[in-house]
Amino acid sequence: QVQLVESGGGSVQAGGSLRLSCVASGSIFSFSSMGWYRQSPGKQRESLATITRGGNIDYAYSVKGRFTISRDNAKNTVYLQMNSLKPEDTAVYYCNGDSSTRYWGQGTQVTVSS
Repeated sequence: QVQLVESGGGSVQAGGSLRLSCVASGSIFSFSSMGWYRQSPGKQRESLATITRGGNIDYAYSVKGRFTISRDNAKNTVYLQMNSLKPEDTAVYYCNGDSSTRYWGQGTQVTVSS
């Protein structure tokens, strides 16, 4: 059973930056793709960025140009660098990995104040 553990969330003022990390208990090569999602109260979980095993990357329009997904295969870790944060980025951020099963981390809270 693979586990994903997110970290790096916190509180920041608008315009600031945070870097989220997602560490997998096994090799991230076991996933065909990994991604970052977020969910705020009363809203559906939103896909933000995905990176495939082959290195293809996609971003949601809402974060394109501000957020960057990357991975370190040696550390079994996927990152989400978030710059120019806005109050509307406030949410719980989740990491996910897709193989024959979809795995989720427990989430990390990001709060952006104006």
